[in-house]
Amino acid sequence: MKTILAHRIGRATEDFAERWLTGKGLVPIARNYRCRRGEIDLVMRDEESLVFVEVRRRSNEFFGGGAESVDHHKQKRLTATAEHYLTSHEVGTDIACRFDILAIDGPEHEVRVEWIKDAFEF
Repeated sequence: MKTILAHRIGRATEDFAERWLTGKGLVPIARNYRCRRGEIDLVMRDEESLVFVEVRRRSNEFFGGGAESVDHHKQKRLTATAEHYLTSHEVGTDIACRFDILAIDGPEHEVRVEWIKDAFEF
């Protein structure tokens, strides 16, 4: 279970990620979409595509960067959650979808942002 501090850091990181991606032209649709299969941090629209965004924050790279932490198991959970989102929100079958990772690495005073578009297959 997340501590209060970890929850606050996670929320602040997602706030930052949403603002950053909005600045790149994406439009927010949903945040912290949850179902029994998992959670998707951000659901956004990029022109005609629906984008499921996994936000990862690492203050140091001792255990690897944020992007590397989205392993095959996490990808399967994200895919299952995205499928649930699509069926429960009656999104058309012809809409293009993709999974992006927004990795935010480094200490707060020198944060690096890596945006990996279409990070893995749906």
